[in-house]
Amino acid sequence: MLRSLLSWGMSWDVMVAICIPALIISVICAIFLIIVVMLQQSNSSGIGALGGQQETFYGKNKGKTLESKLRKLTVIAVVVMSIFMILFSIIVFNA
Repeated sequence: MLRSLLSWGMSWDVMVAICIPALIISVICAIFLIIVVMLQQSNSSGIGALGGQQETFYGKNKGKTLESKLRKLTVIAVVVMSIFMILFSIIVFNA
């Protein structure tokens, strides 16, 4: 398989130069993804629903905007990590 990559004009140095940054970016995205998911609030009301606690309108909207930003960041991190992991696996498994 390495010969097929080298026949494409891709040298060993180029493969390493692509694989190492792709792996580093994937690890950074994975760590960022863990942090963002842990910052998100759960969808359930939890114990507060038993006591009859209610959120104000301002509190609900503030939480939803933060929640929507965290969801967008989650999707972006997953897409970036997936792209770089696919790139990494194509290069490594074809070598």
